[in-house]
Amino acid sequence: MPNVRTPDADIYYTDSGGEGPVLLLGHGFFMDSSMFAPQVDALAGSARVVAWDSRGHGRTSDNGAAYTYWDLARDALAVLDDLGVETAIVGGISQGGYTALRTALLAPERVQALLLLDTEASACTDDAKAGCTAMFDQWCNDAPIEPLVEALAPQLIGGNSRAAWAPWIEKWKTRDRRSIRPATECLIERDDVVDRLSAIEVPTLIIRGEHDMSAPAAKAKQLYDHLPLAVPVLTIPGAGHAASWTHPQQVNKAIAAFVTMIETDWLWRF
Repeated sequence: MPNVRTPDADIYYTDSGGEGPVLLLGHGFFMDSSMFAPQVDALAGSARVVAWDSRGHGRTSDNGAAYTYWDLARDALAVLDDLGVETAIVGGISQGGYTALRTALLAPERVQALLLLDTEASACTDDAKAGCTAMFDQWCNDAPIEPLVEALAPQLIGGNSRAAWAPWIEKWKTRDRRSIRPATECLIERDDVVDRLSAIEVPTLIIRGEHDMSAPAAKAKQLYDHLPLAVPVLTIPGAGHAASWTHPQQVNKAIAAFVTMIETDWLWRF
């Protein structure tokens, strides 16, 4: 699979190839591009799905320096440049959504539409910062891993299906636990871009899991209220934070319909 080298990172990505619009997808925290396998399979023939690994995750390597989601937005653009793609539907889940929003703000001419999954535009609250800091201090200091991964799975994936959790728990157990530290700092120190959302004038699909406590309904509504061309929020019944992984049928149906609307230009008249 291809990689693109930037001054600060060697970014790994996958490309389904084929015809149709390019759908550039960024994964959630502690996950990697393989979480979009259900989308790659389902959207074959209607979209060219490109999924990439963020710094500190998956097969992407970096120089260990601090970075922000604005830097990751530049990484996303580097992937498009490497593919020779001028414009794409840019999306992501959770931190991938943080990056997608900043990509649209940084290079609006490159973003055809936005796909926002279980994400938000606001900064990390003080309570959330404290909780994340405590948890990842344990993680990076080699605390017993079983309680940590058992807490991560329902929060980052959702539901109560151990089959859905199993591949990620195995990855978490075998990864370099200290390598996540810069990504953690990026997450908890992210800036608030709510007041800038009105400048993003592209069609936007917002999807969230019904039981997602990390990106609750109020955060999805905030996105909808501030993004000028957003369609009504789609809530996936029974899903948690990774609806695209645990409930792919419903999510894929919505994405396919959204792509079709963009391609037929109908959404602009919605």
